[in-house]
Amino acid sequence: MQALSHLLDAAGADRYRLAVADGAQRVARRITAAGRPFTGISPARLAADIDTIDLDHPLGDTTAALDELDRVYLRDAVYFHHPRYLAHLNCPVVVPALLGETVLSAINSSLDTWDQSAGGTLIERRLIDWTTRRIGLGPLADGVFTSGGTQSNVHALMLARDEALDRFACSAGDLRIFASEYAHFSVTKAAKLLGLAEDAVISVPGTADRRMSPEALRRSLAACREAGLVPMAVVATAGTTDFGSVDPLPQLADLCRRTGVWLHVDAAYGCGLLVSRRRRLLDGIERADSVTVDYHKSFFQPVSSSAILVRDRAVLRHATYHADYLNPKRAAEEQLPNQVDKSPQTTRRFDALKLWLTLRIMGPDAVGSLFDAVVDLADAGWRLLDGDPRFEVLVRPQLSTLVFRYLPSSDMDAEEADAANLYARKAIAESGEAMVAGTVVDGRHYLKLTLLNPRTTVDDIGTVLDLLAHHAETYANTSVGSSLVAA
Repeated sequence: MQALSHLLDAAGADRYRLAVADGAQRVARRITAAGRPFTGISPARLAADIDTIDLDHPLGDTTAALDELDRVYLRDAVYFHHPRYLAHLNCPVVVPALLGETVLSAINSSLDTWDQSAGGTLIERRLIDWTTRRIGLGPLADGVFTSGGTQSNVHALMLARDEALDRFACSAGDLRIFASEYAHFSVTKAAKLLGLAEDAVISVPGTADRRMSPEALRRSLAACREAGLVPMAVVATAGTTDFGSVDPLPQLADLCRRTGVWLHVDAAYGCGLLVSRRRRLLDGIERADSVTVDYHKSFFQPVSSSAILVRDRAVLRHATYHADYLNPKRAAEEQLPNQVDKSPQTTRRFDALKLWLTLRIMGPDAVGSLFDAVVDLADAGWRLLDGDPRFEVLVRPQLSTLVFRYLPSSDMDAEEADAANLYARKAIAESGEAMVAGTVVDGRHYLKLTLLNPRTTVDDIGTVLDLLAHHAETYANTSVGSSLVAA
């Protein structure tokens, strides 16, 4: 039977080795040759090619399939390793983690029960312990790997919800979550998924440096109780998506301790500080009830690699469900280490292996040096922008994002300036010369650089700023000219 020859087993081991080597060589060639982060291809152009592929009729040959993949994917992929990819929270990845990805995909362990993973279970648990010690959560801490920050935040807030329902005589509709106006959207998504009220998330105003205001939180918590509602959780952010701001964790922890409210710290972006010389920026995180970390951001791991950590492992019981075929109660009595008892997921990849090999080959200090390099770069980029009259830069970054806006030299109104900034971002992406992000602040459109590549230089940032200014000026000149003609 020909299909059997494609299985990875003793008979297929050589086929596996050759196929993976061929794929790796092609990726390496593309990465080496990529002169820009993107080709600028349009969705319509690429779809026209992909839509013609007949999936019911295989090519029957690895080389032919990889040739086709090169045309429909590798050629036009967005390459995060390129030093002028400056858009989202996507990092270039370290080689030890890619080695882990190759191994875990081939062995295909499922990290739900001991009898599907064995050593994988213990490796994941050791990494959870290592991370909770870095955070300082204490001897009862625990956690589990997840698919990403959104899942980790939903999981944490599920635990907070169930703890609140156990403690207070209230309904889910009475529960309220407090998060900064700069918090990740997954907080609001979590409230919806958890069946809370439509207005369950209370947005807490920020300070001038785009961090949650402790005084505003204090007032919000008091108003909540006066209205007969129950504060369920405060979500502090250690690294906001737009500004890289770290909320004042010690003050927020003080408030939560005094009022008995669950403190969750979303450190999906800022978790790289755990291995950084800037660890002090996370002071106070050790007092959290739960923490989100995304290793696939500031630990330079491939997607996905994330975790939810808790101060008291007992709260993880809210995710436990016993199924006779999977993790019967007798397994708990036999003290089998089943990770499914901690996670809403059942089948789950051994993503922890990537971080394990990274730490065993590189070590945490080397990972931290990579993160420190991009934070240093962001500060140099801020100084560059602050001294450039073509741009307005908002906040001096704590981490590695820069939010700024092109200022037209012509007499453009705010809406036309918005359009010039939007045009510049689109034009630079279509050219493929660089990739930058955008956001909205106080109703106005801004550009954003997210710096997660240690090989990016200040010269790269300067070149990208020149390109953005050129495109924005082109739009401004065209717009002003059109307006004069119309007048």
